[in-house]
Amino acid sequence: MPTPTVTRVTSARIPTDYGEFQLGYYNNTIDDKAHLAFYMGDDLAGDDVLVRVHSECLTGDIFGSRRCDCGEQLDRALQLIAEEGRGVLVYLRQEGRGIGLLQKIHAYNLQDAGHDTVDANLMLGHGADERSYALASCILKDLGITSVRLITNNPDKISALEADGIKVNERVDLPCTVHPENSQYLKTKAERFNHMLRLANPPS
Repeated sequence: MPTPTVTRVTSARIPTDYGEFQLGYYNNTIDDKAHLAFYMGDDLAGDDVLVRVHSECLTGDIFGSRRCDCGEQLDRALQLIAEEGRGVLVYLRQEGRGIGLLQKIHAYNLQDAGHDTVDANLMLGHGADERSYALASCILKDLGITSVRLITNNPDKISALEADGIKVNERVDLPCTVHPENSQYLKTKAERFNHMLRLANPPS
């Protein structure tokens, strides 16, 4: 695969419940999707910037699905950035661990039949996780960021950014709220993806 590049097309001010952000729209040389940078602070260039790299999850981010923890992670990351007054949320358009919304919905039905998220993807002919973080690294470099404090529970995300030249100097964890609809999902994350989960309300 050729080395990806990104181009910031435009940006605009976005006032939110968390404070005022800028939304940057990026084109790239890999796909035809619009990947985004949602950032706060006048000057992001430099070291140890607070960063969240978040993959799109329509069901969790928009509709509040309890099948996953994505919406909760998105909200918490924006809160942390707002509390600091400086940071970036890179929003990558790679729904369903990269398999797309339609296939993700098919995977949900397989999960309801008793399969975990990994096996459901495999049964549909996909990889367990088809996401790439190369464009996130390009976006961070475009913003002048050389090292980050990364808001994540995913060790693969750390290693991917570092392989692309973004130094991760600290991991900021995201506590997960456990409830009946996402308990198997979180268990699969921990056991099959080695996510470093801290449960906000661990089962007794």
